[in-house]
Amino acid sequence: MPEPRSAFEETYPCDFYEPAELFDPDLLYTIPEIGRLLQGLDPDAEIDADTEAVLIDWAIPWVMVHADDMVVAEPPTDDSPGYYGLAEDVEDVDADEEADE
Repeated sequence: MPEPRSAFEETYPCDFYEPAELFDPDLLYTIPEIGRLLQGLDPDAEIDADTEAVLIDWAIPWVMVHADDMVVAEPPTDDSPGYYGLAEDVEDVDADEEADE
């Protein structure tokens, strides 16, 4: 059920990380691990199942929005999750932008 804005003392900008800010370029991550990273947690942090479900709900659209900056690896087995990481050319673009500043 929607709540009136006046019911909240404060609101915050809805800023999310860019993939280059979030990922180690040498690693690939599962959706649950990405959800943890988006919340400032370690990718292997222990969290309860309900919290993990919420983080996954946030991580999936984030991955879709940033798909152009990411790569996906074939799961190692049929019952393994997919792994996502930073596209190699994104690192180069970010380095170029920083050099221009």
